[in-house]
Amino acid sequence: MGLFALQWQRRNMSASSRSRSVIEGAIKDGELRVFIVAGEVSGDSIGSRLMSAMKKLAPLPVSFSGVGGSMMSEQGMKSLFPMEDIAVMGIWELLPHIYKFRVRLKETIEAALLFRPHAVVTVDSKGFSFRLLKQLRARYSHERLNGPAHFHYVAPSFWAWKGGEARLKNLAAFVDHILCILPNEEAICRLNGLAATFVGHPVVEDCLELNLDQSPTELLNLIWEMFAHNNTYSHRAVRATVISLLPGSRLQEVARMLPIFAKTVEQLKDSFPELITVIHVAPNRHVENYITGLIQKWPVPSILVPGGSSNLKYDAFSASRVALCTSGTVAVELQLARLPCVVAYRAHFLTEWFIRYKAKIPYISLPNILLDSPIIPEALLQACTPDTLTHLLMELICDEGLQEQQIVAAKKVVRLLYPSERMIKNLEQQDIRWTFHGYSPSMIAAATVLGFVKP
Repeated sequence: MGLFALQWQRRNMSASSRSRSVIEGAIKDGELRVFIVAGEVSGDSIGSRLMSAMKKLAPLPVSFSGVGGSMMSEQGMKSLFPMEDIAVMGIWELLPHIYKFRVRLKETIEAALLFRPHAVVTVDSKGFSFRLLKQLRARYSHERLNGPAHFHYVAPSFWAWKGGEARLKNLAAFVDHILCILPNEEAICRLNGLAATFVGHPVVEDCLELNLDQSPTELLNLIWEMFAHNNTYSHRAVRATVISLLPGSRLQEVARMLPIFAKTVEQLKDSFPELITVIHVAPNRHVENYITGLIQKWPVPSILVPGGSSNLKYDAFSASRVALCTSGTVAVELQLARLPCVVAYRAHFLTEWFIRYKAKIPYISLPNILLDSPIIPEALLQACTPDTLTHLLMELICDEGLQEQQIVAAKKVVRLLYPSERMIKNLEQQDIRWTFHGYSPSMIAAATVLGFVKP
């Protein structure tokens, strides 16, 4: 038994005089049961890393149940249903799926009650997550049971909306602790009566796990072969302009954004005859089928990069000159890879109206928000047209000064996303030896969950 396990046991021996932590309750039962729910690809990645960290830190067997994708499945959880069933973003976009959404919510609640978890963790997807946590807490209260601790990983973007901070107070009734991924969120949550911990942004774990300076040999060979297959001079491959396209992870956003990207590429090919696009395909079967169909009429040679592999993704970034992406976590990943990009976003017209009315910040991409500066060009809502995107990409490709501005800013952004010095000192004071990934966000999040004492 390791040092960490022995420490948990020593704490457990003196727990009779106080409330038990999550792990102490689990030790009493002989196993740790965690019910975890993720509703989209980024949440699946965060959830899988959290599961892996819990298994490493917990001094006893860990069982998982809930909803997730392929990455969480690899950590030993069989999803109750396909994660895509609840991967709906937007207000009006939800309406056609509302019946299935409610059915899946009810199924999830019943499964959680049956599983009798020591902790429930929801990852992002606030629409589904908060309904789940609220109704679970109500069921336990109605049956006069002492329910499990509730955690939500990835704080809602309250800082982006008018009146957003005031809504945090309502969460305390059914969320026991927020695991924050941005540096300013913990303090604001606590000021509004919501317990929170800044654990660091999940994307920094890519720095710990990958050699981002490694040459993307495999992908460059594919580019070379593509020109050779077309009976062109092989030296053209060296001069090729490679653009990474990241249209999103949900079918609805990919179906909205990829046709715009296609028209943009059509316009760009006149200025860049050796243009190649690398299209990143999210590990979502609906998205995969849609892109496979659309690519048949794509205007330039393309390579599809399957989702689920960080190595392939960052190899593609290394081989690319610039990127065009739909707004999301990927904007931070591109900063991590030091790949200059343009961010695009469109939604249902009613959702766009709501955004214009309620948003209180002028940016949508996280790097711009953190630095409070338009370092990354954004084409949003009605301004997101092929003409605008073509103009922004042409500027970025041809102006090395603009590229350098993004690269310099990326260093500041990534530094802000690492776990705080205070959190690391707190862990060091516990005399816990971290021999796996260092002080990674998922390890800090796992330690926070396991050591949490429900009021």
